[in-house]
Amino acid sequence: MTSKSIPQDPKGPRAFFGRRSGKKLHKGQQALFETLLPELTVDISAPVDPGTLFPQAGRIHLEIGYGGGEHLARMARENPNDGFIGCEVFTGGIGKLLETIDIEGIDNIALFPDDVIKLLGVMPAACIDCLYVLYPDPWPKPRHHKRRLIQFNMLAEFARVLKPGGTFRFATDIEDYANWTLAHILKTERFAWPIAEPGAWHLPYPGWQSTRYEQKARRQGRMKSFYFEFLRS
Repeated sequence: MTSKSIPQDPKGPRAFFGRRSGKKLHKGQQALFETLLPELTVDISAPVDPGTLFPQAGRIHLEIGYGGGEHLARMARENPNDGFIGCEVFTGGIGKLLETIDIEGIDNIALFPDDVIKLLGVMPAACIDCLYVLYPDPWPKPRHHKRRLIQFNMLAEFARVLKPGGTFRFATDIEDYANWTLAHILKTERFAWPIAEPGAWHLPYPGWQSTRYEQKARRQGRMKSFYFEFLRS
């Protein structure tokens, strides 16, 4: 399946709905937007093979909507021989990750600061080992469910770029979105759900460290999260 199978929006193909900017970037972040971000940005003017971005990498990871970048930066630090691509459109989150990359000298992260559907559309099949969607916007109102990232056509694109046996991790603290995602997964033949026992989906991933969003959810009374891991069939 190619990206052509994804319905086209009148304003162009997109999977992202929501804010792209919030508070004004401080001087240091703005400087990094002008200097470091262009160096790290994935160029989609031609087909993108992640293997050429990280020719020495053992595995290639893609995180969609990385927020402030805590998980992405940690994974990159812990797996220096792997390559990581982060996709985020919110300028505040991009600015925070750029600061981390600059301060720590992390050299195995590439960024795509635009709608992920544009990136997926130029990537070849079976080029990603691990794909992460962690705490995406749940769009809780029923009339907005069509804006959720997890849709059948998007899962088909995930399956296309993932290698056979590759992993897709999805985490949320919203039960309705967990049910929505699981229902979509179970209706496709492209992913397997190797769950061991009931309730295991509440156990964090091995080595998981809580993000600021997750900590905020706990303070607001959402005490349980769903940590799904699906395998590309």
